[in-house]
Amino acid sequence: MSMELPKSLSAILFYQAEPMTIKRLAGFLKRSEGEIRDGLLLLEDALHGTGIRLIRNGDQVTLGTMPEASALIETMTKEELSRDLSKASLETLAIILYKGPVTRSEIDYVRGVNSTFILRNLLIRGLIERVDNPADQRSFLYKPTFQLLEYMGVSRVEDLPKHSETIAALTQFISTKEEEEYRLEHAEGVPDDTASGTTPEEEADVEETDEAGENFDDEELEEHRKKDQLEV
Repeated sequence: MSMELPKSLSAILFYQAEPMTIKRLAGFLKRSEGEIRDGLLLLEDALHGTGIRLIRNGDQVTLGTMPEASALIETMTKEELSRDLSKASLETLAIILYKGPVTRSEIDYVRGVNSTFILRNLLIRGLIERVDNPADQRSFLYKPTFQLLEYMGVSRVEDLPKHSETIAALTQFISTKEEEEYRLEHAEGVPDDTASGTTPEEEADVEETDEAGENFDDEELEEHRKKDQLEV
């Protein structure tokens, strides 16, 4: 039995944790844009009385917390930033350092799991930055900040320890993984997902166009950026 449209929309928006356009949601759910808009209205009503709300920005929508929870969220964020980086965060950071600029889908492909929340944490900490992807306007590229390079004690990425060896090992890992997936697909007779011209990894890159031009789609992230500017 298929899931009700509002529930499907909330599940997708929660999983992506980033703004998505009406058009992209319609494509994912195989529904018309009109049906998606109606479903979003129902979802908006269903969220009343909860700590979650639907945030709209032009043709984009995402899930966010209610304004009344801002103080609680700020406290949790400060606590989060005071902790040491987790193993998963260090893993993601290493991929960005040695392979960046890199898309979220490429990071997810190497790690084998969704990296959305880890990337958000690294952005808040000021260790990475997000820039427009000239090859695909639906996604961003992630790269290390000058602050991170300064912390690492290098003046450029090429000066990182074992830079060439790590790049070669990472390239070999990706190549081997692609070959294994190719053999599995053809051995099991699974249809080639690339026939449509879009790979599963590319699908992971949601439309991240930022109307403000500051490379932020998260209100909490934007608030921290403003505070950092005031403290400088």
